[in-house]
Amino acid sequence: MRKRILILSASVGSGHVRAAEALAKAFRAYPGVEVVCDDALEHTNLIFKELNASLYTVLSEIAPDFLGWWYERTNDPWSSDKMQRAFELLNTGPLVAYVKDLKPDCIVCTHFTPAGAVAHLISKGQLDTQLGVVVTDFHFHANWIMRAFHWYFVAQEEDRVHGEALGFPPDRVHVTGIPIDPAFARPVDRAEVLARYQLSPDKPVLLVSGGSLGLSPAGSVVKRLLDLGEDVQAVVVCGKNEKLKQEVEAAVAGRAESFRVLGFTTEMRDLMGAADLLLSKPGGLTTAEALACGLPMCILDPIGGQEEHNADVLLENGAAIKCPELTLLTYKVGKLLADRPRLERMRANARRLGRPDSAAAVARIVLGEPELPPKIITHEEGERLRRQVLEQ
Repeated sequence: MRKRILILSASVGSGHVRAAEALAKAFRAYPGVEVVCDDALEHTNLIFKELNASLYTVLSEIAPDFLGWWYERTNDPWSSDKMQRAFELLNTGPLVAYVKDLKPDCIVCTHFTPAGAVAHLISKGQLDTQLGVVVTDFHFHANWIMRAFHWYFVAQEEDRVHGEALGFPPDRVHVTGIPIDPAFARPVDRAEVLARYQLSPDKPVLLVSGGSLGLSPAGSVVKRLLDLGEDVQAVVVCGKNEKLKQEVEAAVAGRAESFRVLGFTTEMRDLMGAADLLLSKPGGLTTAEALACGLPMCILDPIGGQEEHNADVLLENGAAIKCPELTLLTYKVGKLLADRPRLERMRANARRLGRPDSAAAVARIVLGEPELPPKIITHEEGERLRRQVLEQ
């Protein structure tokens, strides 16, 4: 029997979209499965789209402390969400029409906004489909709580335990990891990658990631790395930020033999597989990809909220160090590189946490389980669960 799977993301940053693309690849590996992968914001009005797509990026740059405060302020499970959902539904009318017209057998959402719209339709009996909600960080924030769903897919066992404490049926919450490109499940020929980038196998390789948008402090990081001397090599990925790329190229002009400066690249799997240490902000997808490669991290400048929670997971499990001030970067990285046994332990810890087959796991559950009725939680039941959580 042919199945139609709709995967909905939202272009708020790049992580939700990358998770959706990874899922699309995993579902397309099955014969008889039609996959439609779409950005939900393309089916909303222009103001709502621009507000969602741009606001997080802008606030990340100019008001990261506010983002952290807001993240914690809104993390109130089962609180009344009628106003928020009403606002979203008023602005997602085209998305609702699109979903109803497409008639998918199953919808998998990697962002809570489309998940909320679909959950509302299911709870009102206006849409006959299955809904899978994919949490794309290492923390189950209240924004991800839906009152109608079939499955939840979360990053780690802690999230499953938290979901159960919030009142979710244990058999509906699956620990799959954050979906990443299936390519991360394949081994990397490190020697070939190093040769491709003209890097020496006898020196440590640092991978500095500015993210797909190039919003990290990569420029300042590279200037600090110059102080580590000739025994370290670095690949610097500047994403789509051409100004950052030019800044880094100027900074390393006298040490070009030790630095490779890239813009946006599709070879992060190879680069992560060849590197000894990743210096990056701990975004959900970047963190999941690094763990799948067994790549330790040096955490830089995490945004309050989900990135801080992602950082906590890495630090608690011994898969990362954190550099709270750039003035400490040379000291902390140099100390770690000089302690190879510690670096190898961190690599083993990262590999233990990694889930390279995460996207395939989601597809296997969605396509392999017998059809379930939706789990629908009324507002009255939600209020009861909220009181129960507050009493714990």
